[in-house]
Amino acid sequence: MDTQFAQLIVNGIAVGSIIALAAVGLTLTYGILRLSNFAHGDFLTLGAYLTWLINIIGVNIWLSMILAATGTVAAMLLSEKLLWSKMRSIRATSTTLIIISIGLALFLRNGIIFIWGGRNQNYNLPVTQALDILGLKIPQNQLLVLGLAVLAILALHYLLQNTKIGKAMRAVADDLDLARVSGINVDRVIFWTWVIAGTLTSLGGSMYGLITAVRPNMGWFLILPLFASVILGGIGNPYGAIAAAFIIGIVQEISTPWLGSQYKQGVALLIMILVLLIRPKGLFKGTI
Repeated sequence: MDTQFAQLIVNGIAVGSIIALAAVGLTLTYGILRLSNFAHGDFLTLGAYLTWLINIIGVNIWLSMILAATGTVAAMLLSEKLLWSKMRSIRATSTTLIIISIGLALFLRNGIIFIWGGRNQNYNLPVTQALDILGLKIPQNQLLVLGLAVLAILALHYLLQNTKIGKAMRAVADDLDLARVSGINVDRVIFWTWVIAGTLTSLGGSMYGLITAVRPNMGWFLILPLFASVILGGIGNPYGAIAAAFIIGIVQEISTPWLGSQYKQGVALLIMILVLLIRPKGLFKGTI
């Protein structure tokens, strides 16, 4: 039982690292643009499908991930130009934005099914043996996913804390109007928010495809754990979202022997509700 428990924790860390990457993108778009983007999970799916598409024509998996991230960022910037910038200019309500984002999610998911079909796809990768570490069977892909996630999170930390654009993003998150009158180029901040969110979300999708199959509804099944991580970690706080994502990923996996895998999402939401009853603003202080 101890070995099984440890194995579930390892699986939870791998899933948590994927949720963490996508949750950071989601919390940034909320913290800076005040947008609860329900299409976020489907952009994650798009990243996985673009990685698969580039990979099966013979491109190295790592280069495929980078090119897929570029494509996902382009799709997010297109949605910004066609939808979100227009909605901000007419000061649309948060309810309107949520309804539009759900519509965008359905459009993306059905577009993916229309183009690539509904069956599961797999990357063109050599079969590798699982590593035996302290009696645990750990697939090499899970270690790669965790390593990549840690690198991406460290890069994000450096960007937010030490670069000019990172400081501008924190200022816009605190007070958009004050940032604008202080001379900060808000449009540039919005552009970089989408670039960072798109890159991290696409990487999350690509990595999820490494440890499971690539399928049209993969992002939809992650959207509730993503929102749970964002709310649990304090809305708009990327570090809080990362910590909450690992908590949710691990607890979801640990619950499977007792509840079965079909109740994973319910477990994520239950954790969120229980924590919010004690700490209504989440585990950490909100907004970056």
